[in-house]
Amino acid sequence: MKVLSIKQQCIIDFIHRFLGDRGYPPTVRDILSGCGISSTSVVAYNLAILEKKGYLSRHPEISRGIELLTRTPGSSSRVQVPIIGQIAAGEAIPVPTPDTWDVTAAADTLEVTEDLTRGKGGLYALKVKGLSMVDALINDGDIVLMQHVSVVENGEMAAVWLKSEKEATLKKVYVEPGRIRLQPANSQMQPIYVEPDNVEIQGRVIAVIRQVA
Repeated sequence: MKVLSIKQQCIIDFIHRFLGDRGYPPTVRDILSGCGISSTSVVAYNLAILEKKGYLSRHPEISRGIELLTRTPGSSSRVQVPIIGQIAAGEAIPVPTPDTWDVTAAADTLEVTEDLTRGKGGLYALKVKGLSMVDALINDGDIVLMQHVSVVENGEMAAVWLKSEKEATLKKVYVEPGRIRLQPANSQMQPIYVEPDNVEIQGRVIAVIRQVA
């Protein structure tokens, strides 16, 4: 495996940071700005090299179609994150109580690189069921890396507990006058509108681990 150039390492580090902050991949122009690169063609050239070396894959037909691979070559420090259950990316999945997601009772773990977690605490992982977040590159069977928080910014992807329904779902969260909009990232699906006091945020998405057949 050849050593990465300074520019290529900057791109990988930027993608990790962007995913950690926003939960979805950057665009070529985001990378251009974030790494101080002169043109989009230079970004594309270096992305092609990184893809050839096995650091990432690209899906040109999908918006923000840059996908970091689960195991990044050259990574050393790794973190064990508990996989504590399943989350719906579609219709909400019924579970008895939010306490069902018990980190101490996790039966499985996910190994991720430390640079992906960026020192964040309160991490856990959930297996995704459904296709409502496909435009955010989250497919059925993928795993989302979560940070336990009770509040998220508008537009962030979160695990949402619906108290009255006793169901959990993965959606983008928007606070609107008198209601909360739970927005799927799938143009074929409609948003879910709920009362603010019926919503409990269980965590925000900080990364997506794609499951490759």
